Amino acid sequence: MSDLALPNLAMTMMLVVVFGIVVLVVMAVAPMFAGKVDMRQRLSTTAVTIEGNPGKSGSQTLVHDDSRSMWARLVQQVEKRGLSLTDTKGDALAEKLMLAGYTQSYAVRAFVLIKTTLTLVLPLLALLVMYTVGMPPATKLYMIVVGSAAAGLYIPNMVVSSKAAQRKKEILNGFPDTLDLMLVCVEAGLGIDASFSRVGSEIVTSHPLLSELLANVSLELRAGRTREVALKNLARRTALPELTAFVTLLNQSAKLGSSVGQALKIYAAEMREARRMRAEEKAARLPVLLSVPLVLFLLPTMVSVLMLPAIINVKANLAGVARDNK
Repeated sequence: MSDLALPNLAMTMMLVVVFGIVVLVVMAVAPMFAGKVDMRQRLSTTAVTIEGNPGKSGSQTLVHDDSRSMWARLVQQVEKRGLSLTDTKGDALAEKLMLAGYTQSYAVRAFVLIKTTLTLVLPLLALLVMYTVGMPPATKLYMIVVGSAAAGLYIPNMVVSSKAAQRKKEILNGFPDTLDLMLVCVEAGLGIDASFSRVGSEIVTSHPLLSELLANVSLELRAGRTREVALKNLARRTALPELTAFVTLLNQSAKLGSSVGQALKIYAAEMREARRMRAEEKAARLPVLLSVPLVLFLLPTMVSVLMLPAIINVKANLAGVARDNK
């Protein structure tokens, strides 16, 4: 009876661990959609205020209440139990998470919690699976456990890096359109500060990431920060050379007293040309990328079809020669 109870206990523990991992994944994904909805609500409020209804301007703020988030409560509960979630490279990690879009105050601690949990849970899950299906040799067992721990340690970093790269790509692709709209606003008589708010409210649907960045710049300007500081914060949130050059362009134009509209016109043309060149580069790489599946899948099939009649004829001739010899 005990021999049957042990596999059942191992299976139950494995199901509990899998359930815990699914819960953590859902808790990690849910704030992303909630943040997008909240960002669109804030930007729609900004648009209403610009159109002349200042009654809702009190809802715009640079301070966010993160205490209601599920992750914030989880981090607080874990820290109350005496487990420290601080990281020795907290500033660098915060910058990395910010580039991926995680700007919450608890983002670093939640990231450390997820990494620690995966590093401990994945080896335990691997042990439970191997105990259920049969224990391998000691060397293989050691490699599997160490590999599971390494996967739990590095998978969160890979996910954050991938999300940051995708975010930079989306911002870079939408930047020329944003510059065109900003140029139209400036040439129509709006100041550069007002154009940030106006353009940000216009591109909520087409380029939500850039809309959020411009809304943050507009809110910082309304809060009393100088334009130079607000633009430098914009460049720091994206870490893109194109945005950094744009910030430098606006700051230098303001200091030297040159025409912002003319500078925007030239820079917008350069950004459109750079986007066209990136598209041409991807199109030029397409034949090289297609050659790999063609060689792996299509070429063996074509060779088989062409060689099959010859193989049948050779086999028939050999059979005839063998009968003649007999």
